[in-house]
Amino acid sequence: MPEINKLLRTAHQYQASDLYVTTGARPILRIHGGLIAIEEHPILTREKTEAYLLEIMSSDQKKYFEQNSDIDFAIEIKNIARFRVNIFVQRKGIGATFRLIPEKIKTLDELELPEQLKKIAHFKDGLVLTTGPAGSGKSTTLAAILDEINRTKQYHIVTIEDPIEFIHENKKSIIEQREVGAHTHSFHKALRAGLREDTNVILIGELRDPESFSLALSAAETGHLILGSINTRGTENTINRIIDSFPSEQQNQIRMQLSTSMRAIMWQTLVKRKDTEGRVAAVEILFNNKAISNLIRKSQTHQMQSIIETRQKEGMQTMEHAISELLRRGIIDEKDAMEGMPTEMEIA
Repeated sequence: MPEINKLLRTAHQYQASDLYVTTGARPILRIHGGLIAIEEHPILTREKTEAYLLEIMSSDQKKYFEQNSDIDFAIEIKNIARFRVNIFVQRKGIGATFRLIPEKIKTLDELELPEQLKKIAHFKDGLVLTTGPAGSGKSTTLAAILDEINRTKQYHIVTIEDPIEFIHENKKSIIEQREVGAHTHSFHKALRAGLREDTNVILIGELRDPESFSLALSAAETGHLILGSINTRGTENTINRIIDSFPSEQQNQIRMQLSTSMRAIMWQTLVKRKDTEGRVAAVEILFNNKAISNLIRKSQTHQMQSIIETRQKEGMQTMEHAISELLRRGIIDEKDAMEGMPTEMEIA
């Protein structure tokens, strides 16, 4: 058994979201957003850190790490949890971040996410994006949406991830999970293959570049429901990020594709709960309609916020409304509500 398993079990025991193992520091847990060092553990030397981390890598992974100075993969402690691992080189030696992925996929209700997100399970095609900074729960939300589809639809679902995070078992649907590196050479190759595999739904772990944006939009236009995530803040910023990633001569075409293919964008952040030691997601929700589509085509996305504010009956809500509602329900306190409110840069 790898020596680091004891630390990973400790992270699971204390319900940490992350474990940090790095040369020159004690192992550190992130618990409900805060950082707590494991004081009984000595400061990690270069040799001890390497012993912890090299032991969990295969020979191929070690070779890749030597060539690239960082690597992403996943490991599992049976009946405990999976962990998404990033190992990297830093000034003092090597380090790693372990993100805990629970074995059980929580439902949208268990996550206390807005009821209207269940609408997504009934979309037959189009592009659905979840956005937010790293650690905001995007993967957890996507897993819950995918599970909702799995429980309610007879679909063929393919996920393309780097690495595979949540493990989905077949329910009403058939789910096939592919990991970049282990099962396919790239997101792009797997996505192209997915279009030829009679799929209904394709989940892309993260959309990162113009090629993946372009392929996702094309797939959404050809009758597939595409679920993906982007590390952006704000629904408007997400659309602008996609458009601006393309050369200027292609941007009008991308606007047209987004205006017709985009179905929903969820921007989320985690806010500390008042009632328990945990965090809850506040979610801004945009559902595409004629008004939103028109603003995207005309490059007037700065006006979208007013549409979101006035279309609550269609299931839309701003981040301010989401946080205010959590405050009204007594789930968060006023101080944390104020800290969670978006800045002008995030909503502009």
